[in-house]
Amino acid sequence: MNENLYEKNLQKFADFQSNLMESVTKIYEQLDLKKSIDEMTVFQEKFTKGMKILMEMKPEDAASDMMEKEEVLRIGKMRLFHYKPTVTGRKLSKVPTLITYALVNRQYMMDIQPDRSVIKSFLDGGMDVYVIDWGYPTAEDMYMSMDDYINWYMGDCVDYIRKTHSVDAINLLGVCQGGTFSTIYTALNPNKIKNLITMVVPIDFSPNDALLFHWSKFMNIDSLVDAFGVVPGDVMNYAYLILKPLELTMNKYIGMVDKMDNPEFLTNFMRMEKWVFDSPDQAGETLRQFIKDLYQDNKLIKNELELGGQKVNLKNITVPLLCVCAEYDHLVPLSSSRPLIEAVASEDKQFISFKTGHIGMYVSSQSQKSIAPQIVEWLKQRS
Repeated sequence: MNENLYEKNLQKFADFQSNLMESVTKIYEQLDLKKSIDEMTVFQEKFTKGMKILMEMKPEDAASDMMEKEEVLRIGKMRLFHYKPTVTGRKLSKVPTLITYALVNRQYMMDIQPDRSVIKSFLDGGMDVYVIDWGYPTAEDMYMSMDDYINWYMGDCVDYIRKTHSVDAINLLGVCQGGTFSTIYTALNPNKIKNLITMVVPIDFSPNDALLFHWSKFMNIDSLVDAFGVVPGDVMNYAYLILKPLELTMNKYIGMVDKMDNPEFLTNFMRMEKWVFDSPDQAGETLRQFIKDLYQDNKLIKNELELGGQKVNLKNITVPLLCVCAEYDHLVPLSSSRPLIEAVASEDKQFISFKTGHIGMYVSSQSQKSIAPQIVEWLKQRS
């Protein structure tokens, strides 16, 4: 009987070994070791070539600002630049356009690649373009307010351009937070603006469609500003990165490795990385007011915001308005931008959206083929 049991167990063990070997064989067949080794070899070759490209890359290779421009005005750390037109004569618009970017990032995002420069598309379309460079705030700027940025800096830039071109009113194009500033400025100075264009601009801060809007409503901004005075750009940048942690901190680098043997791709990637981490510090009082008055109290859309002793009433805006939005924007949702259309008193107003993200508005192929040309055409008809 014991011998019988022993033979049965021996047979079970033999069957187990046979099944195990069969399973291992199948696993090895699925793994395809030769294929894996080949893929590893290709990866090593790409990585080695990519590292060589990076080692040989010069700072100017990853430089931004593709189009030629000239500094024409400087106030404090703010500089106003005028781009050299690429067209002349009747093709050049008689009404100049001022671009106002956000404080938290650098404006050269709009002119960061030779083949994907919104600024170049604007210039080639006949626009006469100026852009504000807000500069890099330091401790002496901690008490700079929204009033200073909008009524002083922006106001002097607008007046300089009006005087230089002998025009009563100019076109104003605002991007993200810069668009919020542009909207406020237009409401306070409607006689100085001929056409207003807003791109991915927060206006109504009540929605929670974007995580940033939800966070900001609960942010203890007083403690942050009181602790730093001038809030480090890195603090702001890391907050933006963790809104989409996998995509912005891991996936893009994994994807980069797969293409890093391509010099053009790697150069453009480094340009973008330079821009992402080129985050100016933030004047504390401006940041405090922007968070409390807009994100938390939503005063702009309610016409309750005060600036320089004046109430900001969006119904004062009667100029032609073009509101441009990105449907996949994780920072400024459509629900925040769209209400501007109903909030202003303009009769000529248009809302358009594109299937792209916040940054895709400036660097995607769609930006060059569709977004920029539509803005150019809209302005041509009104300038």
